[in-house]
Amino acid sequence: MTHTDPLTETLANARVILFAFDGPVCDVFAGLPASEVARELTALLSAQDEAAGTKASRTDDPVEVLRIAHEAGTELGQKIEQALTAAEVRAVAVAGRPTPGAAEALQAARASGRGVVVVGNNSAECVRVFLELHGLEEYVAKIVGRPSEQPHLMKPNPFPLITAAEQMHIDVTSCTLVGDSLADVQAAHAAGATVIGYVNKPHKMDQFAEARADAVTEDMQTVANALATA
Repeated sequence: MTHTDPLTETLANARVILFAFDGPVCDVFAGLPASEVARELTALLSAQDEAAGTKASRTDDPVEVLRIAHEAGTELGQKIEQALTAAEVRAVAVAGRPTPGAAEALQAARASGRGVVVVGNNSAECVRVFLELHGLEEYVAKIVGRPSEQPHLMKPNPFPLITAAEQMHIDVTSCTLVGDSLADVQAAHAAGATVIGYVNKPHKMDQFAEARADAVTEDMQTVANALATA
């Protein structure tokens, strides 16, 4: 691998590496399916607001159920958010090992002298629990989780990335985000950060190319290897 490789070049210019949580670090709902959590939240929502519950029943995405709950009312949004956070903590406890290569990538980023921040649309609490469970907390300087009671500030909004940069006392343009979703790419572009698309599903390769990710990889171990040399 040479410096002309987009992955190495992107990482070489980064002083802080931001890792999206669900995907690059952990398969959050591997043990407790997202669809099951969405049904739990929808049932809780339906008991309080039938119309919102009906709308939520059309999705199997827990975060989308949260958005619907907040649209229905602040108090209801708070209740669903608390339930989602509790479910995420349960989920990461049974999610299994970190994404292959993720632990090595976190370690390599830290060993290279770069700052490391985990940035997710999941709760900071579940990120913290997972990192501690797998002995990875020492490699992560900061955790920026889902903005409490403000779902509109989640990625693709650049707010989490800008917050991470502020907490690390660095300009966000010196940060690179490793993410596995189109929302990650959009958030990075909006913030002015560079972004590496982690292709954990085949369709994402074209998606990231169209969205103009700075680099793409199908393997987190490749990120670890590049961090050791970039």
